Amino acid sequence: MSKMKNVVVIEDNESLLISFKEIINNSEEFNVIGAFSNCEDALLYCKNEDPDIILIDIKLPGINGIEGVRRFQYQNPKAKSMVISVYEDSDYIFDALSAGAIGYLTKNTSPEELISALKQVKNGGSPMSGSIARKVIAYFQMPKQEELTERENEVVKLLAKGKSYATIAEELSLSVNTIKTHTRNIYEKMHVSKREELIDKLGAI
Repeated sequence: MSKMKNVVVIEDNESLLISFKEIINNSEEFNVIGAFSNCEDALLYCKNEDPDIILIDIKLPGINGIEGVRRFQYQNPKAKSMVISVYEDSDYIFDALSAGAIGYLTKNTSPEELISALKQVKNGGSPMSGSIARKVIAYFQMPKQEELTERENEVVKLLAKGKSYATIAEELSLSVNTIKTHTRNIYEKMHVSKREELIDKLGAI
């Protein structure tokens, strides 16, 4: 049988921390060597330990989980960090992945799904809850704002703020008809038909 993988859990909700620890320790492949309510204590502990996987929440007292992922990557480069959070905002997801997280789970993940995700990490995978994976896929399938011209990007920012064509025209020293033309081009490139859809789509990026 292969060697058990050492897991460190960081979660400031005590009942969840205990639950995660029990779920992981009941498996045959993983062993919790440290359970902490904050990153500071976990980082200090891991200076002298060699965890294989770090399961980390995002909203934590003191150092947040995203900064924690970044610091663990520097301090324990062999360890793989996996986020488990109630937050499904695109910003949190991409900040965590950019910081070095190997996976991202939501807290409604079942015990079986948690162990399955840990096994994926162990085998070199990048597990994500379904809702998280959909947001990542949507991001890469969406035309990027960089595909808009510089002027169109200026117009998009003002449209997203709810400003009228007349106000945008005045701010950019252009005619209202020119702003309407830019807006039509933006809608076509972003595959939307009205301002509300544009704002929703920009919010998903």
